[in-house]
Amino acid sequence: MKNRVVKALTMGLAVTTVMAMNPAITFAEETEAVTEAAEEAADEDQAAADQVAALIDQIYVQERTETTDEDCKAAKEAWDALTDAQKELVEGEEASPDYFGLDTGDASADDPLNADEIGENELLVVSFGTSYNDSRVEDIKGIEDALKEAYPDWSVRRAFTAQIIINHVQARDGEAIDNMDQALERAVASGVKNLVVQPTHLMHGAEYDEMVEALEAYQDQFESIAIAEPLLGEVGNDATVINEDKAAVAVAVADAAVAEAGYDSMDAAAEDGVAFVFLGHGTSHTAKVSYSQMQTQMGELGYANAFIGTVEGEPEETACEAVIEAVAEAGYTKVILRPLMVVAGDHANNDMAGSEEDSWKSMFEASGSFESVDSQIAGLGRIDAVKQIYVDHTKAAIDSIAK
Repeated sequence: MKNRVVKALTMGLAVTTVMAMNPAITFAEETEAVTEAAEEAADEDQAAADQVAALIDQIYVQERTETTDEDCKAAKEAWDALTDAQKELVEGEEASPDYFGLDTGDASADDPLNADEIGENELLVVSFGTSYNDSRVEDIKGIEDALKEAYPDWSVRRAFTAQIIINHVQARDGEAIDNMDQALERAVASGVKNLVVQPTHLMHGAEYDEMVEALEAYQDQFESIAIAEPLLGEVGNDATVINEDKAAVAVAVADAAVAEAGYDSMDAAAEDGVAFVFLGHGTSHTAKVSYSQMQTQMGELGYANAFIGTVEGEPEETACEAVIEAVAEAGYTKVILRPLMVVAGDHANNDMAGSEEDSWKSMFEASGSFESVDSQIAGLGRIDAVKQIYVDHTKAAIDSIAK
């Protein structure tokens, strides 16, 4: 933008000089010339920003193509060539200045776990993924590290199922993370015989089903394949069905929330008028009953001040308006929001705790029913007790192969 302003001023100076030489040129004509120069500069700025927006939209897709690597590189190079003012103008169907400009932490602290020379036994950790670097390290890498420590005889590798996120991380940070096909092809090429897949998914939902479908195409490429349970274990038929996994997760997230809030227990927080709202993603999949089961589980544990919500509002009782009403009717005057998500990524930072009027924090505040509304931005994956659940699920899968 600086260059554009200099150009406009230079043109204005030129017009002034000509005017001095030719008094017939009016001040209005001089002003018009400067205005036209400024408009031309603004148009050029917007054109440069629009080009970057188009390049971002091109890689904001859930499919890897033959040109993905080149497209990611081109988008970043075009972004880097913009001035700070031009970057603020980037706006597309999915593009915004935050795509490259938002600081989410140090990507170099992560490990994409995409090395070859795997050996005969591979433990593939499959996640949806996140472009929030700090959360990826603390939540996803935290689980992967726990599995590496627990099973040193197995080579731990990573796969993300969200190509949109893979492209984002690659374009912005230069970190290459395998998608499912890439990870499985790598395993085949490395001569893996026994493959154990540990999803970090919360439940047997749509993402889990897609992962299983991807594995089916490789059934005959390995001597054995075992899929470990997701975090909450088996779904069950209705809202009353709970299990040891759901109980362990409920206790773990409640303990973490209470400790971060500075209370000794859920009861102590309740006595102070505090309700905890644990926010999941939500789904139209039949597995959405898992959220209702988690509400049942909270009740079974005596956590009357624990409420389950979802970003998508599915099931219906987990929609924001319904949860606000439930918390207010229960008489709690203070609210603490915390993710019921493995990763504290975009949903936690924006849908839950963001400043936009449609975030959960904003809507709770706008209701006027509470003295305070606070947020804890922390994924389940950084909680030791949750990591242990994944370790136990992986052990069951490994044991199934041994049999």
